[in-house]
Amino acid sequence: MTIDKDLRDAFFDELYNLAKNDPQIMFLTADMGAFGLVKFKQDFPNQYINVGIAEQNMVSIAAGLALAGKKVFIYTIIPFITQRCYEQINVDLCGMNLPVTIVGVGPGFTYASDGPTHHATQDIAIMRALPEITILNPSDAASVTAFVYIAYKNSGPTYIRLDKGKVPEIYKKTNNFSDGLTELSQGKELTIIATGNMVRRALEVAEELKKRNISIGVVDLYRIKPLNEEKILGIIDNSKRLVTLEENNIVGGIGSAISEILSDNGKNIPLKRMAIPDEHCFKSGTRESLQAFYNLDINGIIKNILGE
Repeated sequence: MTIDKDLRDAFFDELYNLAKNDPQIMFLTADMGAFGLVKFKQDFPNQYINVGIAEQNMVSIAAGLALAGKKVFIYTIIPFITQRCYEQINVDLCGMNLPVTIVGVGPGFTYASDGPTHHATQDIAIMRALPEITILNPSDAASVTAFVYIAYKNSGPTYIRLDKGKVPEIYKKTNNFSDGLTELSQGKELTIIATGNMVRRALEVAEELKKRNISIGVVDLYRIKPLNEEKILGIIDNSKRLVTLEENNIVGGIGSAISEILSDNGKNIPLKRMAIPDEHCFKSGTRESLQAFYNLDINGIIKNILGE
């Protein structure tokens, strides 16, 4: 696998290409920058607004622009754009089903060193509870690029969890993401359903267990809402055991979503949820060290799967 461009650059490059042909696109930021935004701000000054550190106001401004016919993208760090703005998103965007895309940067422990105020480990749970919203969680640059266009075409609110940095590619630009999930590999013993940053970790775990003659399947669940229940049930029916893997609080994440599907459809199949415990993390360190602390590194996941 090759290393593609930075995920934020992939996002903003695609948004730039759309804005070049559509002057109705508006981009709002709450004083949050990115290298890929420089060109957008320079070439489309009338389509770019920095509202300052006023995230709640940014959501309401976006609603007004959407009501005026604009396709609006709003952007800042995940906890500030979701938890701080929850009422505005619920009332102003979802309540009126407006085509505003919420771009939250830094899922999980991306901003590990900044402490629990910057950890994005509860947003999936709270955003899943909102009617009307679509939630997208890309795992590489190709999916990021595709999700910009999907959000642009969506007639209602969309929430995209945008990671940082350069990561190995999983998909090609020609991949179709309309199913909401992709079965990257099939396994005889167990299927891991992962999302976002943990998809690559699941692939690494599957490769390591393959050396021990243990066959593991991997599913990338990149559209967290609405779920493609029919396809998920098909995967469940072909699996002996399930594991959900996410860099998110264990309450309300994809583990909860898969549990709901199992319960609602009377499926009696063992499921193990691997996630961050239901607690605030006051540890300091890198993203990788905090993942390891919560057994979301390769060794921790393998031990959990094998029951060691």
